[in-house]
Amino acid sequence: MTVQIAHIGDIHFGGLADIPVIEALERMLPDLRPDAIVIGGDLSQRARHGEFQRGRAFANVARETAPVLVIPGNHDVQWWWRPFIPFGKDVLYRKYRSYFGADLTPTLTLPGGGNGSGGGGGGAVIATALTAHGVAWGSLTPRVRDMAVKGHLPKREMERVRSVFAQADAGLARVLVVHHNVLRGEMSQRMGLARWRRAQRRIIEAGTEVVLCGHDHQESADVLEGKVIVSTAGTLCTRARGGRAVSFNFVTIDPNAVQVTFFRWEAAKQRFQPSDTAAFARSRTLSEALT
Repeated sequence: MTVQIAHIGDIHFGGLADIPVIEALERMLPDLRPDAIVIGGDLSQRARHGEFQRGRAFANVARETAPVLVIPGNHDVQWWWRPFIPFGKDVLYRKYRSYFGADLTPTLTLPGGGNGSGGGGGGAVIATALTAHGVAWGSLTPRVRDMAVKGHLPKREMERVRSVFAQADAGLARVLVVHHNVLRGEMSQRMGLARWRRAQRRIIEAGTEVVLCGHDHQESADVLEGKVIVSTAGTLCTRARGGRAVSFNFVTIDPNAVQVTFFRWEAAKQRFQPSDTAAFARSRTLSEALT
């Protein structure tokens, strides 16, 4: 009745990826026995072919352990095409799609008792929403440095997610994956999404139980307005915020609680080690649906 998800973000293959760290994670994934592996965007640094090729290779290795769900981040979007094709979006994701498939917002359903702790019942439906749109009206801010960096969560995206959740079996946990952080970063003090209040409201109204996001390069786990548990993955590149160790999150969902364990890199031992775990109670109504 337990679902376990390896939540990985912001690899940034290219000049920033820490290859020995990533290779160590590739070797470690089978031992973790996750039910799913979520790669939450920014596989590349500049949306180059070589970067996407290495990102696809990483996803293929991960897929040998468990189903893999991948979404694009802002670094995976060829945003510089926007001035030349102001009303066309396909070109922005053309290179990404050639490596990771046409569907930018895949969905994954996990029946209860998968590769992880076992047992019947439970399970999860994992839906995704596109927040990386390049240079777009919805994500523009007065700050020049936000251009092509900030994300936004359009109404149509969350209407689609809401429909996915509504059609799913009652016993499945509702998990949403987006690239941009939906809560303010502790060190950066920045929101990943423009118009973030509206985005947060849409996430709650869709019936989301758990959000998996990244972008901020600092791992965290918290609750959105006391209703939605948010796992924010750190980064596997050399630009971890504040010079902290690179990390990934391991999310465990059972009928009564959600636990987010941070696996941080220990350079001296050349391996990832589980460190602190944040635990959150699930709502009574949702817990009863799973039992």
